[in-house]
Amino acid sequence: MGTEVVVEGLTKSFGKQNVWQDVSLTLPAGEVSVMLGPSGTGKTVFLKSIIGLLKPERGRVLIDGVDMVNSPERDIYETRKLFGLMFQDGALFGSMSLFDNIAFPLREHTRKKESEIRRIVMERMEMVGLVGAEGKLPGEISGGMRKRAGLARALVLDPQIILCDEPDSGLDPVRTAYLSQLLIDLNAQIDATMLIVTHNLDIAATVPDNMGMLFRRNLVTFGPREVLLTSDEPVVAQFLSGRREGPIGMSEEKDAATLAREQRTPAPYAPRTLAPQLEPSPGLPSRAAVPRRRERVLALLPGLPEPARAAILRSYAPAGPPAGTVGGPVGGPVGGPVNGAVGGAAS
Repeated sequence: MGTEVVVEGLTKSFGKQNVWQDVSLTLPAGEVSVMLGPSGTGKTVFLKSIIGLLKPERGRVLIDGVDMVNSPERDIYETRKLFGLMFQDGALFGSMSLFDNIAFPLREHTRKKESEIRRIVMERMEMVGLVGAEGKLPGEISGGMRKRAGLARALVLDPQIILCDEPDSGLDPVRTAYLSQLLIDLNAQIDATMLIVTHNLDIAATVPDNMGMLFRRNLVTFGPREVLLTSDEPVVAQFLSGRREGPIGMSEEKDAATLAREQRTPAPYAPRTLAPQLEPSPGLPSRAAVPRRRERVLALLPGLPEPARAAILRSYAPAGPPAGTVGGPVGGPVGGPVNGAVGGAAS
């Protein structure tokens, strides 16, 4: 099973520029989480801080008892081996074949024989659909194939935590849909904790168990996907609907006068439909995270906003609640109708 990641009070600046401050959240073990945010909000900096490649000024990142911010470098280096990191561009070596690119971490960090390395590399290439392309150079393949090769390389050391930095960048909508399914399928096969940084609303709406958003140097929210996807927070609603009207401007933040003018003449807004979460492809095992997540989310239910509670109940009902019944169990005790519906489809 993947490893839990606990972030407490993380604050990062570059000189006088504060990137984000006092960020606290928990990535539940084995679950898939997404971090959203407009360009320039420090999402990639956040990933690098989690893995210990950047040093925040304050806060902690706790993984198996090791603080990736303040522990000795030796402990941070060892804990970093729990991670697999998928970069935006794949970060492949242009002069090396895909096979050698994917084998690189094994040759650098283990003493495995070449026969064992070949077995592991080919298994990972099969997982991401690249068998037959092992002899090609990165420049000879498509951007989508380079993404998958980067993901295969992130998997060869059997990571317990996988960080994906904008895996959809440069991909068309069809390839993005395939990538979304691939991420769910990988989670079903290896049960790793996953954090995906993305702008892509389709990935955000269909892949994660949990979602967060960074804006104006703060974490707007983080929690079960239903909380963010049903939120009426202005910045969240604007981002999810892709509208110009709202707190996000071309330079990230709008001035007060512009916001006031928009509020006087609000644009019509259609709520975003909550899409179902992707399930593993036929033939793959069920995701082990699903029952763990269900138990965790149902325990949180009384403290969640009503739209999120209603969405969670609908997702766990065998065929959806009958018309007009959502208002009943939402406010009721968790041990009653909610748990009785748990045996259905999982969100």
